[in-house]
Amino acid sequence: MKTKLLLPNQFKKIGWCLLIPGLIFGLLTLFFELDFEFLKVHVFSIYSSGSIFGHPTFFEILKNNITDELIAILIIIGAIFVALSKEKNEDEFILKNRLDSLVWAVYINYAILLFCIIFFYDMDFLTVMMINMFTILIFFIIRFYYVLYKSKKDMSHEK
Repeated sequence: MKTKLLLPNQFKKIGWCLLIPGLIFGLLTLFFELDFEFLKVHVFSIYSSGSIFGHPTFFEILKNNITDELIAILIIIGAIFVALSKEKNEDEFILKNRLDSLVWAVYINYAILLFCIIFFYDMDFLTVMMINMFTILIFFIIRFYYVLYKSKKDMSHEK
């Protein structure tokens, strides 16, 4: 089956090499406030709200630790490569599994988000929203590969 929008299968390995360290460093950053001092650099900012008493500014050079930005980039690119790379034998079953997994991931993601909107507030809700950037892709990957694993396991029992 020809699919135009999927990446070549080779991207999957690159994706795992980016996603796994990204998730590990992301969890370390989230729970232990991991920051690498050498990543404190000058960055270009389109908008900065300034300090509590400062005025917002546009198009400014700021000094910022970019640990969290690099981790987010690793997770997003890695998850896209893993989720959207072709399987070696891409067929109708896999395409249906992709669609079902995507719909399932959207349902689960937004059910969790609705729960968090009701029960989390202030900075905790901002943390939830930051995590929520990644969860649709993560839920998709988990379900997609679980269904593939389960179907291969069921086929091996039939033989």
